[in-house]
Amino acid sequence: MSKHQGFRMKAPSHPGGFVKLEIIEPLGLSVTDAARALGVTRPALSALLNERAALSPEMALRVEKAFGVSMDTLMRMQNSYDITQTRKREGEIKVARFKGKVSEQKAVGI
Repeated sequence: MSKHQGFRMKAPSHPGGFVKLEIIEPLGLSVTDAARALGVTRPALSALLNERAALSPEMALRVEKAFGVSMDTLMRMQNSYDITQTRKREGEIKVARFKGKVSEQKAVGI
């Protein structure tokens, strides 16, 4: 939860850390073996497990099929993580509160 909701909670964990600590390591799998079980490349899985890449819906489905962890749960973890990371950069995102007509607002390139 953010300060915008009136109280704070611990920052959400990256789902890659969860997959690493709760699935891969307890099963005694190497990253190579886990990647093989998931049908992905070792670098792709390593990037996720080391929190350098976001969890894609496809990867979440692969984890669900291979290890039985709900894709929905994993994607909620990713979404919560993304929200928290974006809130941390809130000051960098310059957008004024909308007032008036659309034609009066100045567009900024994304």
